[in-house]
Amino acid sequence: MNFNAKYLPPLALVGALALIPVTASSFAAADTTNYQELEKFMSVYERVKANYVEPVDDKTLIKGAIDGMLQALDPHSSYVEANDFDQLKATTDGNYGGLGLTVSMEDGVVKVIAPTEDTPAWKAGIKAGDYITHINGEFLNNLTLDEAVAKMKGNPGTQVKLTIIRPGRDKPLDVSLTRERIELHPVKWEIKDNIGYININTFTGNVAEATKAALVGIDKATGGKPLGYVIDLRSNPGGLLDQAVDVADDFLDSGEIVSQRGRTKDDIERYYARPGDLAHGLPVVVLTDAGTASASEIVAGALQDHRRALIMGEKSFGKGSVQTVVQTGPESALRLTTARYYTPSGRSVQAGGIDPDIPVPQLSDPDYKSRKVIRESDLRRHLLAQSKVDDKLLEADDTPDPRFMMTAAALEKQGIKDFQLHYALNTIKRLSSTAKIAQAGPAKGAR
Repeated sequence: MNFNAKYLPPLALVGALALIPVTASSFAAADTTNYQELEKFMSVYERVKANYVEPVDDKTLIKGAIDGMLQALDPHSSYVEANDFDQLKATTDGNYGGLGLTVSMEDGVVKVIAPTEDTPAWKAGIKAGDYITHINGEFLNNLTLDEAVAKMKGNPGTQVKLTIIRPGRDKPLDVSLTRERIELHPVKWEIKDNIGYININTFTGNVAEATKAALVGIDKATGGKPLGYVIDLRSNPGGLLDQAVDVADDFLDSGEIVSQRGRTKDDIERYYARPGDLAHGLPVVVLTDAGTASASEIVAGALQDHRRALIMGEKSFGKGSVQTVVQTGPESALRLTTARYYTPSGRSVQAGGIDPDIPVPQLSDPDYKSRKVIRESDLRRHLLAQSKVDDKLLEADDTPDPRFMMTAAALEKQGIKDFQLHYALNTIKRLSSTAKIAQAGPAKGAR
């Protein structure tokens, strides 16, 4: 496992991590004026040890204290050890036994952010916005997110039953799934109506290389004459910062891609595009939805700010913070939010997300009107952008354009299974036709 990359993990069940050893010097700068507060902690600790109704070991108390401290910060800071640490490493390798769900938790309920494509959860029809209330009949109330995730994971081939509440449905749904070895295939491509379609579903360590290969493959398959490209980042929960930067760079000739800003004014890192647009200036549409998070928002934000692509679909998740994972022992790690990232124009995506240039609802989903989407701004203790974010804007969700009135059944009769993709392809065709007319110049005899 490579521990030398910067990481933008949005939620549980995603990504790859950077582990940094803790040294004694980390504590040398402790403020001595805080000792009184530490004395309060020790007083409570000693009282619990001496007087709790049952004996309790030191490890349990210290782990509880650490968990409580981090829970007071933001949803993405956490501490893991022992089995949880092993599961974390397996997850970040993109190869583990499970269901393929990106989830969060609030008020004791597991909320589905997005299922990963081609996994058991995706095949079973679990959708963003579903609530998981029971696992194998066990009510999940009062479990931590890590504990709930651990119950969903298991050996490939074993079965698990989830009880799901879906907004708009009167009765809970019981879904039986068979766990599989989750091996992420982050980039897939094909030609649709002479348009290159590239589906990027996560940002693991080989995504940039695979995206370049997809662009080369599309170029060859179309004889060097594709009409344009659709980059599908829907339900992409994020991953490695360097991969997001390199993917955005594939479509840019110059300029800033993203900046990462920490606690102090001097703690800024900027990432820039290198010369060479591998898409040759052809039209690009990027598809996003409420599951488009973190590293995928970096790509969408960069291409939008440089006006290199049209962002289409739904507002993204809004996870604009960076986590550093510090290894605190052989089998323990601290995951701590250490920075925010900003798009080239200086926008913080945190809690606000990326607004599409062209909002397009997923009409081919029969539940899209009743489906409750979950974004960063819905998470308890979510980190705000440094500039103030209008709560009314956060609450104003994707209001369907009145032009989009077709039903899922009507679309299915026309053979349209993915309305957003259908709309994106037609947009590329229109953009390509307009570009050809402009290149041709005025008609003969025209003045």
